[in-house]
Amino acid sequence: MPLFLSTSSGDVPPLPDGAAARAWRALEHALDRACGVEDNPLRQLGGLGFYLFWLIAITGGYLYIFYDTSVEGAYASVEALTRGQWWAGGVMHSLHRYASDAFVAVIVLHLVRELMLGRFRGFRWYSWVSGVPTLWLALAAGVIGYWMVWDTIALFVATATAEWFGALPGFGPALVRNFIFEGAVSDRFFSLVVFLHIGLPLVLLLAMWAHVQRLTRPQTGASRAVVLWSLGAMLALSLTEPALSGPPANLVRLPASLPIDWFYLAPLTAIYATSPELVWAVSMGLTLLLTVAPWLGAPARPAPAEVVPQYCNGCRRCFADCPFAAIAMAPHPGGEGEIAVVDADRCASCGICAGSCPSSVPFRPGARLVSGIDLPDLTVGVLRDEIDAAFRQPGAAGATLVFACRHGAMPAVRPELVVFGLPCAGMLPPSFVEYGLRAGAAGVAVATCGQGDCEYRFGVRWTLERLAGRREPRLRRGVDRTRLAVIHARREDRAALEAQIESFRSRLAATGAGSTAGGVRRHIFGGNGHG
Repeated sequence: MPLFLSTSSGDVPPLPDGAAARAWRALEHALDRACGVEDNPLRQLGGLGFYLFWLIAITGGYLYIFYDTSVEGAYASVEALTRGQWWAGGVMHSLHRYASDAFVAVIVLHLVRELMLGRFRGFRWYSWVSGVPTLWLALAAGVIGYWMVWDTIALFVATATAEWFGALPGFGPALVRNFIFEGAVSDRFFSLVVFLHIGLPLVLLLAMWAHVQRLTRPQTGASRAVVLWSLGAMLALSLTEPALSGPPANLVRLPASLPIDWFYLAPLTAIYATSPELVWAVSMGLTLLLTVAPWLGAPARPAPAEVVPQYCNGCRRCFADCPFAAIAMAPHPGGEGEIAVVDADRCASCGICAGSCPSSVPFRPGARLVSGIDLPDLTVGVLRDEIDAAFRQPGAAGATLVFACRHGAMPAVRPELVVFGLPCAGMLPPSFVEYGLRAGAAGVAVATCGQGDCEYRFGVRWTLERLAGRREPRLRRGVDRTRLAVIHARREDRAALEAQIESFRSRLAATGAGSTAGGVRRHIFGGNGHG
């Protein structure tokens, strides 16, 4: 399959996007208009999860100070906090409850978001698989937390859990029900419950830490606005609808009806609506399906980045810029300095590393441009050759050169444009802007994904910082910035992209930099569907 698709007519759309992804993006963009991109909670669900975890830990720590780990004292100590110390302990108890509910909701939303956007296959398999256990760990910790109160809800939890596990081979109802018989429930048993309620969140924190290990600069917090609004909402709910305990547990009878926390106790209620065996089958089947999802119908992965030792000087720029921690540094085989080493399993094939390499300079002499690190199927050397070929065509001088991310909007074919579609805008070395201008372009437009929509996390950010001279490699200060435009364009915003390109061309024409050019062909860099 060719590296480039060139055509003089017809449109080449951005990379394909499913209906689920389009629906989720529409929801996110609607919230962008209300909250702003930086403060959209749907764009920071992972960080919001970390924030809620620490809020749960802080409020739980306060409650544990006053908690009595005994059969007789457990319920009384919770009631003393909730009613006798409503202004502090009661608020902490309610905040602990509502933050725990929000934590489960955020985990589920985060899972749904990544699933709908298709961000669970290929190089993302580890982050996806390591995230699956977090939901079960959170549910287990929450269920045990209800057990600690030892009210009627706690008794229901104990009974339902016993019946659920009693359906497993080797347990049996008689064995498990010993945990809820009077005399079997002792102070030592409550110490075990407290140990589990503290230990499981620690295991959950370890799982969350493992979940982000393949991410550079992982988002482990939310924006100030999201933190304050969510905290304010939960505090208001804690004051207006405090979380209260039910009557104390009575081991000889169960109440006819109970208020249920559907965030945590839905699986336990389902065993009575169906059967324990069916709930086990559904829960285990769903867990297995989520675990193997990255390999179900997975498309072929593009070739990972490769390092050319004789051109790698160990500068560490690609190491710093890789969004997925796919690059490590090792001793150079030449015996001096370091060399970049690519982990093929982690590599997203986004090309951001090629855009950061100091050897990706098109002005280097020689018939062939070789970079220290590059995508083997989409090299910056071929990009330079295609730019040269495009501007050698008759009438090409004065055209506008457009580098567009194929995960964003792509401009329609027009004779006055030379368009290159990149797997990520971050693949573009800044020196290619100057090279395009010297090749004969009236101006250069760099079209990135929409703000917050970058498929590879940092592609938009690194592109902006490099072109602004705040990050290496920098665009030279001597380059005329009036002949450069950076445009953010979402997939569905082709009309807006076209309008901004036309506005840019009008500004160029007003300064005498541009002229209409005909016969220019469209070049799609990475037209093999890479992405």
